[in-house]
Amino acid sequence: MVDHRWQPGDTVVERFRRTDGSIGQHHPLRVLSDDGATLVGWLPPGTEIIGTRLVDGRLMRDAPLGERFRIQREQYLSTWHGTANVRRVVDDEWCSVWWFFAPEFTGWYVNLEIPVGRTETGFDRIDGVLDLDVAPDGTWCWKDEDEAEAALDAGKLTREQLKRLREEGERMGALASARAFPFDGTWTDFVPDPSWAAPELPARLREGLSPR
Repeated sequence: MVDHRWQPGDTVVERFRRTDGSIGQHHPLRVLSDDGATLVGWLPPGTEIIGTRLVDGRLMRDAPLGERFRIQREQYLSTWHGTANVRRVVDDEWCSVWWFFAPEFTGWYVNLEIPVGRTETGFDRIDGVLDLDVAPDGTWCWKDEDEAEAALDAGKLTREQLKRLREEGERMGALASARAFPFDGTWTDFVPDPSWAAPELPARLREGLSPR
């Protein structure tokens, strides 16, 4: 693991690895704060990312559940079409917390993840498939439980990993219900610096990839 700290305004790349070691999506983030263990970054809509799709050209969501984790994937150049978000990533925690803005704060998303470590250009995580939606009032629900089971059946997650991810989700859900940090209003009034352009992918990552 790389021991590195970034300054506000820097761009880092969040890479999503798979349990077999291959690398999938890349999301560039504008650094808001970083103390060497906890990084907070900004991803606005329209940011160019590296996405992944099935090698037959379908997006994951367009394939039947039983096929999504069994067909090989490929990378392609895409754009972040989702909601603008602030992400808080703690190096050794099994989740990241995303604040959604459209343009006002609309709620949180807890992306359950397996931490891998920092790199020279950012950090790597393994997406845990299972997630939480958290409303502004702290009420929450599980997301993608069926996909998590499909990933388990396909050998993309182990039973122990899924157990650990669910425990992390329960921990974060309890914090949300209690309106405890990070669900206590921190970052909910965030306004991006208007002088900042969207974060950019390093040119070398774009080489050889076709857009969708």
